[in-house]
Amino acid sequence: MHEMGVLSTEQLLAEIEDVIRTMPPRAAILQLSPENSAWFGRALNAIENWNPVKGAMAALYLSEIMRPIPQPANVGVQKLTILLHQARHDLLAQTPGAGNVAVAGGMVFEYFDEIRKIIQLAKKDLFFVDPYLDADFVSRYLPHVGAGVAIRLLAREKLATLLPAVDAFGQQAGSRVEVRSAKNFHDRYLLIDGDSCYQSGASFKDGAKSAPTTVTQIIDAFPAVAKTYEDIWSTAKVER
Repeated sequence: MHEMGVLSTEQLLAEIEDVIRTMPPRAAILQLSPENSAWFGRALNAIENWNPVKGAMAALYLSEIMRPIPQPANVGVQKLTILLHQARHDLLAQTPGAGNVAVAGGMVFEYFDEIRKIIQLAKKDLFFVDPYLDADFVSRYLPHVGAGVAIRLLAREKLATLLPAVDAFGQQAGSRVEVRSAKNFHDRYLLIDGDSCYQSGASFKDGAKSAPTTVTQIIDAFPAVAKTYEDIWSTAKVER
């Protein structure tokens, strides 16, 4: 890692995560605008601070993005996105405890805010796994999902309240929310864009309400966890 003498590893991780969170929507990212130019400059600076060699690669990707030909430009966006996530995971590995949060009982806003920040990292796909998802979950979290992000909910026990809330949210927000149910799962996970995963020690709908809980990023076991729940999803009953 390139030592800048200004940003600590923790600060650089926070910067990279915020760059990912504030990435312009895919439908608008190729537009020439001051906002997009500012974001690209910030992204390149963050990557350069992380690794100068990768920073040079990012500059090449930006030159592809600036080309007036859609296909190379879209490929450049994808390459830059992958590089940002690579930086994030490298910095997470260097930062003990990063991505892991303990929340005391009764600290419901603290728990909510941790989940909200994770949700806002999603750019393509948001996959909640929790047998107890309900109407309160929908109103609490789904309004924070970015435009154009696919939402998938794997649930079971509270479908009678979950499904009407999903229908109302989808109608108002213009978003399509897929809901499936299955019997063979008990844990609570949040998978982001197919490349990161967080486990909640409590149901998302009432985390930290009456007892302490944790939000833990799954790193080493991520491929196995992702495959397990994608396999369950593929055979689960379609509810919406």
